[in-house]
Amino acid sequence: MKDKVFLVWLFAAIVWSSCGSSSPLDRLKDELSSYPEYSIILQDMREDGNFFTEYYHKYKIIRAEEIPRSDSLDYREEETRWYRVKDNEFKKYANLLGMVLVSKGKEGNVSENQRPPGYEYVGDTRYGQWRTDSSGNTFWEWYGKYAFFSSMFGMFSGPVYRRDWDTYRDYDSSGRTYYGRNNQYGTNGTATKRSNSTFFDRQKERQAARQSAFSQKVKERTTRSNMSGYRSRSGGSGK
Repeated sequence: MKDKVFLVWLFAAIVWSSCGSSSPLDRLKDELSSYPEYSIILQDMREDGNFFTEYYHKYKIIRAEEIPRSDSLDYREEETRWYRVKDNEFKKYANLLGMVLVSKGKEGNVSENQRPPGYEYVGDTRYGQWRTDSSGNTFWEWYGKYAFFSSMFGMFSGPVYRRDWDTYRDYDSSGRTYYGRNNQYGTNGTATKRSNSTFFDRQKERQAARQSAFSQKVKERTTRSNMSGYRSRSGGSGK
């Protein structure tokens, strides 16, 4: 039995090492290095397997491409395939579903500060402006031709208010992750649960499967215990 377990572990180690030592995020950064701007968003996560658990990430990439003979940029989005990641990387980003993990800004600097999607473009007067509503609340308004940023980045939790953005900048400058004033971003965020429903459906199915398997094991143990007790009681001899 020990030899079989060792061989299974050895096989898993060989397969995993063949995937390469660099993480998918490192490889994506290399592939996107020629683009003037980009954002890599953790779009989905999943766990597979029972005896061995395999971990996977799927990313949403928003990248800017230069338009020939123009100072403007063309923004495009795409969803990647599933990438297998190591367990420590899966745990590292476990609370960051729907968040930007890596981004490259207009100055060409690559940042690995995690942030709510689209926040890196808020406050940039190339894309919009601050407006004040009738209640005196200052919020960010995209220019007409950049109104698609809201849907592209999945910013469905409402407008970004100046006070929230100022708090985000304080967090970002100190390397902390901002999950929103009401914790609407990240894996446990209210906005994330609406925009990434497939992840939570998958979690419920996995949890239900685990509970079913546990109940089945308890049932089998109880049955074996009852049968053992029956044999013990019926195995004696009377006078």
